[in-house]
Amino acid sequence: MKKSLLLFLSISYCLFSCKQAQEETPVIKNEPIVWQAYDETEDLAGTQQLENPRMHLKLINSKVRDKNEIWKPVQGILQGFSIARYKELLPQILEKDIPTLQQSIKNGIFTYEELTLFYLYRIASIESDNDRALNGVIVLNSNAVAKAREYDQVDKNQIDTYSVFGMPILLKDNIGTAGMNTTAGAIALQDNQTGNAFITERLEAENAVILGKANLSEWAYFLCTGCPVGYSAVGGQTINPYGRLQFESGGSSSGSGVSVAANYAVAAIGTETAGSILSPSSQNSVVGLKPTIGALSRTGIVPISSTLDTPGPMTKNTIDNSIIYHALVGKDLADSKSVTLPTFNASEVTKGSVNGKRFGVIKSYFADTLYAKAIDKIKANGGEIIEIEPERVNLPGFLTVLNIDMKKDLPEYIEKHAGTSVTIKNIEDAVAFNKKDTLLHVPYGQQLFEGILADTTTDQELEKIKNNLETISRAYFDVFLDDYELDAFLSINNYHAAYAAMAKYPALTVPMGYTEDGEPEGLTFIGKPFTEMDLLQLGYGYEQISKERKLPKGYEE
Repeated sequence: MKKSLLLFLSISYCLFSCKQAQEETPVIKNEPIVWQAYDETEDLAGTQQLENPRMHLKLINSKVRDKNEIWKPVQGILQGFSIARYKELLPQILEKDIPTLQQSIKNGIFTYEELTLFYLYRIASIESDNDRALNGVIVLNSNAVAKAREYDQVDKNQIDTYSVFGMPILLKDNIGTAGMNTTAGAIALQDNQTGNAFITERLEAENAVILGKANLSEWAYFLCTGCPVGYSAVGGQTINPYGRLQFESGGSSSGSGVSVAANYAVAAIGTETAGSILSPSSQNSVVGLKPTIGALSRTGIVPISSTLDTPGPMTKNTIDNSIIYHALVGKDLADSKSVTLPTFNASEVTKGSVNGKRFGVIKSYFADTLYAKAIDKIKANGGEIIEIEPERVNLPGFLTVLNIDMKKDLPEYIEKHAGTSVTIKNIEDAVAFNKKDTLLHVPYGQQLFEGILADTTTDQELEKIKNNLETISRAYFDVFLDDYELDAFLSINNYHAAYAAMAKYPALTVPMGYTEDGEPEGLTFIGKPFTEMDLLQLGYGYEQISKERKLPKGYEE
């Protein structure tokens, strides 16, 4: 009887205490994160004074979508994430590479769920601030936090620190992702509900967290001529964090570039036809890899050219790039260019060094002080420098390749992958759709789309053009790579992107520093097909002796 009474009193006290504690310490929810539209007139007028005509902007924010829709899927979750905890996590997460993040999770410093919440909160808080917003993201994944929670149940001792397990990653919004629309930034595709692209499946198979979709130059910058890079009707104008409304964001993987630069995610996936990874990576001081055609699948990605298109990783450092590239690799039977690659360990990138390696450097580029400084560092650390002066050659018919490929590849994509709400079937339909409201749909025009319709090149003629361009481009590099037994050809930013594209050669750009005005530049390594890991090791070696990447000012918190 006495024991029963004690038990009753104990339970009663516990219930009373718990209730009292709940009443005394209620759950605190943050105020909803809300973006307010503003008058863009002054900002737009400022861009008209810039020397670069492509920076003469007509608008900044999307006119077809309320920006609050970006984080609407996770608004409720974010209200329960402590701002104090976000500030505690800042020094533990900002600018850290994947192995460091994985080790912190193993050590119990934070969880995969908190890592995901950190990035979601960071995106929403910066993008809702009109003085810092970058328009880098189109939508966030409502399932991201639940997936991260699921990964927190796994024994952390079993997780490879050089893996994407639990790492939040953004995908360029031309890459198919189930549960989120794939728009290519175009109003005609804004309700495009697709399944996963092959590389999205690869990321999910490796247990990455798909954080959301990154903004891009509309239709991967194959829509208008002389228009701003990084603009899309759905996502608005992407903005370079190193010089807001001063420097170009690069394109077409603009949102991927600015998002990685500002630490919106561990990494982002971009796509390139000719410069669309290299350009925004170099412009935003991040590492970008344009792989050999066939190394990574293109299935489920809104196309320009089945001849030249490839996805690729964009990261803050070469270690992460190697890890993401490793996760994306896989033979895709639905992609005729896809190949089976030898197995490799992502951690092998850390064996890289410039010592004893042979680099072809371009004499005329020494006028660029950052390039000259980079070459001096390589030489001082044992790299062998071979000065070359390649003769610039034309690439006749390059635009024709893009025209005719897209004329054929887009209808095939729509038929096989687009959602039922997509009403356009081909380029003709897209042009007609845009003409219904040019100010809203295509404020900078659609000259390239119209050029596609005007191009009457036959399949037979196209094949000759492709073969000729590949021959020219490979000869351009090989005369130096072979004759001088070079480990890499060194360029700047995306200066040789078209040649590397037509040669189907891989290219890697690594932060090289900043001009006197603060604009980032990248040192670009180009090599023979399927030498991605060699290039990453060389990039790692350069990265270790240069350490040029810096977080953009104003984005430290």
